[in-house]
Amino acid sequence: MVQMVHPSFPDPHDAAPEGLTEALAAAVCVVDDQYTVGYVNASAEELLGASRRRIVGRKLADMVGGQAEWRPLIDSALKSDRTFTKREVAITPLHADAPRLVDLCVTPWQTRQGVPMAIIELTPVDRHLRIAREETLRAQEEASRSLLRGVAHEIRNPLGGLRGAAQLLEHELGDADLRDHTRIILREVDRLRDLVERMVGPVRPPEREALNVHEVTEHVVQLLRADAGPGVEVATDYDPSIPELEADRNQLIQALLNIGRNALQAIGDSGHLLVRTQALRQFTVRNVRHRLVVAIDVCDDGPGVPPELVETLFQPMVSGRAEGSGLGLTIAQSLVSRHGGLIECDSSGAGTVFRMLVPLEATDG
Repeated sequence: MVQMVHPSFPDPHDAAPEGLTEALAAAVCVVDDQYTVGYVNASAEELLGASRRRIVGRKLADMVGGQAEWRPLIDSALKSDRTFTKREVAITPLHADAPRLVDLCVTPWQTRQGVPMAIIELTPVDRHLRIAREETLRAQEEASRSLLRGVAHEIRNPLGGLRGAAQLLEHELGDADLRDHTRIILREVDRLRDLVERMVGPVRPPEREALNVHEVTEHVVQLLRADAGPGVEVATDYDPSIPELEADRNQLIQALLNIGRNALQAIGDSGHLLVRTQALRQFTVRNVRHRLVVAIDVCDDGPGVPPELVETLFQPMVSGRAEGSGLGLTIAQSLVSRHGGLIECDSSGAGTVFRMLVPLEATDG
């Protein structure tokens, strides 16, 4: 029988798992039929946020949680001697702040002594999903901006003519009661003009200066506390390690204030709002990888965003409230976009988190 292995390659049964998996980008764990971890590669150490010395010998559930997702796959693989996969499985690494989404692949394997083991490959997909969502948001923003510019151009000219005609008519009318009607026309024309200007948003580029992001957040927090209902608690959780960033102070304040007031309206008269900052290293925003990105989270425990609005939340004239204009989040997204950043939303029944991502270095969107 001819051995179908290159002479320079060792017998697979003589090769330790680590000799085959250390170079892989996928996280690899080897567990026995009792779900005890016997080996992890370097990528698994990074994913799980712990050294292999702390991982090996412990139960897999202690490291990733979510037994209902992966345990049946391991059992099925060991019993049938077949490979099983599952997409977008939520795991919670030991020291992680939030769950991670991974593609899970379980392959049965036996040691030279015949001990049944399972090789588990964990491929993170949450970053790819986030980038895909970013692309959707970016496409929506560009389409909305182009549409609004066209609409604004078509509306401004008639409004100007209407206002001029109302002013001339007011001068010709001698009856004070009739002039009241022209004043109503003028007020409504001005209101529509202001609405158009708000729809288009600021046209000037950011006037950048070195600033402390927490000076911005504290200013907004004070305004939000003044606007909050009697039973609303506004709290902060800041990362003191964030260095100064180059940004337009007024534009960041406006964007964050729009998000914060949107959260207050969702909370109502009683609830909690948290403004949190964090430094994200080697982070990708709008298809550009940045050395450092400042994340500003606005978290509330309101009812969450209605499912039918999730995909269109940052589009103009979209609002979950009858009295809302649907422009606050659109303007906020546009302002942050001018800094090369992005606003994301994660909403569930437990509340909503709006995350403002702003690159530390100057980047124009």
